[in-house]
Amino acid sequence: MERVLGIGGLFFRAKDPEALSAWYAQHLGVDPVPKDYDTPSWQQEAGDCVFAPFGESAWDSEYLGPLGFGINFRVRDLDAFVAQLRAADIEVKVDPETYPNGRFAQLADPEGNAIQLWQPA
Repeated sequence: MERVLGIGGLFFRAKDPEALSAWYAQHLGVDPVPKDYDTPSWQQEAGDCVFAPFGESAWDSEYLGPLGFGINFRVRDLDAFVAQLRAADIEVKVDPETYPNGRFAQLADPEGNAIQLWQPA
C-alpha cells in the first residue's frame, strides 16, 4: 500500500497573511513561503508527527483556536524557547507535568490560532 511521506504544507485562513507569516518567521523560525520556485521553502527536521482528528468535545474548547485546529512544533529546549518568546512579550503556558513522551507549552499566534511546543523525551 502506498503511504504519504509526510506533511507538505499547512494552509489556513489569516486576516493579515503577510504579518502572520512574518510573526512565524520572527518568533518560531518558520520561513515565509518563497516568492519564486528557485528559493527553497522552510525545511523541518525529521521526527515524529502526530495526525489526530479530535472529537466533538474539543470543538468548543479554546485548545484548538478559532479555526478549530492546532499545530504542534517540536523544539530542542522548551525552557529556552519559552524564555525567548516571553522576552518578546508573548504569553506562553508551560504544562507543569512531564509526560512519558516529553514536555509541552501552549501559546497562540496573533490571530488566536493554537500553537503547542513539544520537547520530546
